[in-house]
Parts: sequence; C-alpha cells; structure tokens
Amino acid sequence: MGTRNGLNELVEELEYALPDDITQLAHAVLETACERELRLATAESCTGGLLASLLTDVPGCSHAFERGFVAYSDAAKCDLLGIERKLVEDCGAVSRNVALAMAQGGLARSQANIAVSITGFAGPGGEDDEEGLVHFALATRDKEPIHREKHYGAIGRDGVRLAALRTALGLMRQAVERRSSAA
Repeated sequence: MGTRNGLNELVEELEYALPDDITQLAHAVLETACERELRLATAESCTGGLLASLLTDVPGCSHAFERGFVAYSDAAKCDLLGIERKLVEDCGAVSRNVALAMAQGGLARSQANIAVSITGFAGPGGEDDEEGLVHFALATRDKEPIHREKHYGAIGRDGVRLAALRTALGLMRQAVERRSSAA
C-alpha cells in the first residue's frame, strides 16, 4: 500500500502545471532567441532542471535551447561545470561567486551564446541556510557576467522554484532582446 501511495504522489507531482506567466515568458525568450539565432544554456541547482525542461517544451523554438546542466550537489557543480572545489568550499554552493562560476561554466561547456545559472535554498535547509535565498548569474561570450540575488522568504519549495524561474527567464529575456546573432 505504501508503494501505491508513493506512486499516486508522483503522478500528482507530474501533473503540476506552471503558471501562465512563466510559460508565456519562456515562449518570449525562445521566440526572440530563434529570431536572433541565439543558443541558450542553463546551469541549475535548486530548480533541478525545471528551467531546462520548460525551454524544451515550446514547439518550433526549442532548438534555441542548446543544453542544460543539473548540478544539484557540490560535486556535480565541480564535475559538470568545471568549478574549483575550493571556491565552493570557501564561498558556499549558494553564493554570488558560485552562481557566476556556474553560468560561466555552462557557457564554456556548451555552444550557447547565453547561459543562466540558479543556485539557492528552495526549502528548509541547515541551521545557517536562509530559506528562499537564491543567486542567479547570466553569462554571454562578449560581456562580463551579471549577478542577481533574491530573498524570496519562506514561501515553500514550489514557491521559491517558481519565483526563481521567473527571475531566470527575466534575465534571459533581457539578454536575448539586447543581442543579435552576430554578437
């Protein structure tokens, strides 16, 4: 009976629908990226690949998404994105420096023009973890990366993840609107 309840919970999670504003923002990002022949990459931790999944769900535009990295653990951040272990140890996985390194690593390990990273505390964590703290970075091949820090508060794991998707997509939208394929 425990297995059946677990399966039912899994089905309910898979049926989870994203709010319309998030899907509309993803469409806008992908459509502009397609028009400008730009390729996108993601490096995600606390969102667990939700952004990458969303960017592959838009028919006719998903080819603008080059690849995604789900780097949830500290080791994955280092192995997949080439981040120095000392940086993660010294700064913490949820930090400005690690977010910047994740975006730069995603860009370096892909054919993308633009890479965004997300690292944060989506739900209750350790004693010193601030629930709802999320760091973002956006890297491009010709400009210095940018960083954003958000304090969403204790709005629950889903709430933090949805808010993080909005912020990351907003950063990507600004980047694709300012760039051309020649850049």
